[in-house]
Amino acid sequence: MNSARTPWTQGSYRDLHGRGVRRPTFGSRLPRSRTNAGLFDTMVASQIKRLGMAWPQLVGPVQFAVEDVPPSDPLPWDNEPCALSRSFAPSHGVDARIVLYRLPMQTKAHSRYELELMIRDEMVLRLSELYGRHPEDIDPSWGA
Repeated sequence: MNSARTPWTQGSYRDLHGRGVRRPTFGSRLPRSRTNAGLFDTMVASQIKRLGMAWPQLVGPVQFAVEDVPPSDPLPWDNEPCALSRSFAPSHGVDARIVLYRLPMQTKAHSRYELELMIRDEMVLRLSELYGRHPEDIDPSWGA
């Protein structure tokens, strides 16, 4: 009987080039939500929840999305040089949408608190555009 074992039954099968066994990319004390994108998504979700509790009839039919950057080919009627967000009115069976652009907002904000306020203000501004209201009517603390 041969005492040699096959490579896939040995414990060092994943030890590539003598560097040690592979470990997870994220440590046990660092959850995946602690990345910049994860934190941004968490902030957006909390604002959706906050606005949804105050205005369920306004927030309910709107789809929210987060993209890294705005499209590189702006539409002819877009006059904003640095779009932080964009709203799309409902049309042809597609619900209204609000898209927030993560990297321009993170670049413009100097702190996490400032980023949270910027997300809040952009969401309230885009909701007010969709429904033809003043932003202060939706959130009295808008712009403060």
